[in-house]
Amino acid sequence: MKVIIFGATGMVGQGALRESLLAADVEQVLAVGRRPTGVRHPKLREVTTADFADLTPIEDDLRGYDACFYCLGVSSVGLSEAEYTRISYDYPVAAAHLLARLNPETTFLYVSGAGTNPDGRAMWARVKGRTEVEVIKTFPNGYAMRPAFIQPTHGATSRTGLYRALYTATAPLMPLLGRLVPRYVTSTDRLGRAMLRAARTGFPTHVVENADLR
Repeated sequence: MKVIIFGATGMVGQGALRESLLAADVEQVLAVGRRPTGVRHPKLREVTTADFADLTPIEDDLRGYDACFYCLGVSSVGLSEAEYTRISYDYPVAAAHLLARLNPETTFLYVSGAGTNPDGRAMWARVKGRTEVEVIKTFPNGYAMRPAFIQPTHGATSRTGLYRALYTATAPLMPLLGRLVPRYVTSTDRLGRAMLRAARTGFPTHVVENADLR
């Protein structure tokens, strides 16, 4: 397989990148982001873009891929709905529409979150819910991945200070949470492997909840 990863410098993207580079059946990984990942690997290529809403300048780099793991995201804290929509709807939908034209058989996996709902009360849930609907409508092999609490593993770290503090504070509780409420806990490496499995064989449903990720 050849895999594209959007947001490979974020916590979830770091896990997806690590697992993709480890996978024997992945021959090439293209990381798309605003900054280099800092990772060096013979399978890895990187391209940077200044505007995720317009990927036409890097269109030729995106041809010929079998799967796309869209891990780019941001916390809604402190953002207006318009600002959050640009990052969490406009950006992934722009990528989905371009890749559907270039590689229509691509498996496109959008990392959303537990509680996402296009009719939900929370702003972030509505925005991400609309994105899920558009991704699934655009691709026969389109999936919305809804992890709940994600344990960072193998050195993965969040770029959001609030999240880093949360993960640090809860790290001692993770083994207990994993035993008591396993349906609501996953990890960056588990999530990365689940995305690879979806790229290989698909999932029975297009919305993949945390328990299914495990």
